[in-house]
Amino acid sequence: MCAISINFVLSCALMNAQRHRFDFPDADVVLQSCEQEEHAQFHAHRCILAAASPFFHDMFSLPQDPAVTHKVPIIPMSETKYILGALLEFVYPLEDPHIQSLNELVSVLGAATKYDFAGVITTLRKLLVASHFLESDPTRVYAIASRFELEEEARIASKYTLSVQVLDAPLSEDLKYITAYSYRQLLDLHRRRADAAVALLKVPSDVKCMQCNGSTFSVYTIPKWWYQYERMAKEELSVRPTSDVIFGIGFLAKAAMASECQRCAGSILDSWKFLQGLKKAIDDLPSTI
Repeated sequence: MCAISINFVLSCALMNAQRHRFDFPDADVVLQSCEQEEHAQFHAHRCILAAASPFFHDMFSLPQDPAVTHKVPIIPMSETKYILGALLEFVYPLEDPHIQSLNELVSVLGAATKYDFAGVITTLRKLLVASHFLESDPTRVYAIASRFELEEEARIASKYTLSVQVLDAPLSEDLKYITAYSYRQLLDLHRRRADAAVALLKVPSDVKCMQCNGSTFSVYTIPKWWYQYERMAKEELSVRPTSDVIFGIGFLAKAAMASECQRCAGSILDSWKFLQGLKKAIDDLPSTI
């Protein structure tokens, strides 16, 4: 079993251990999960399900067989008890379940979409763009948002993907369900922003180095550190078109060392206002699809 599947099973087991038991004595409907085992039935209330879901509202509005109206109906569901339990906890006035992974979130979101639980979908949309998901796997968040046609969440996630190499991102099942158009939008964002950021890499004439520009013949030349910085920055921006890396102390120090000029480090420090303005110009570029 793959690591993702193992983690999903373990997290589902933890969810189930902490889950509310839907065994209300006044229940008037039973939802049967796809497993035939203990705690696989959820004794619920029609009025709550109907109020939260047009799907269940229409179902319960259908004519009933008079011969079985005195019995509590059992409705077979295709969802597992873990997913069904989490879905019902979102629907009922209970504490929301703790969704620990994108695997859990996409499963519950799929069920909520299937049965048209609008309130649950709204809650999960907010959770999808939580910082810990966006920072750990922005490309997958984008894929999930695109899969379920969540335009605002896809836009938010697209900005976070700028900090990763999209083409090297791990494959996920969610990529199977998004359109070529959505994926192309993301690639176009990266390409356009990279081209625009590279075009901003122009050094002003007042940036000087005491050693590189110390003679009459070199006074108008560009400091050696800039040649190294520009080369390195172009490479970095081509895969991650953000300012996160190229203005870091470590990155600038590498440019100074590569210049093989003893005074270039001081020139970089003296150019902080220029670099600050360049960083702002890159940060201000369009950053979403």
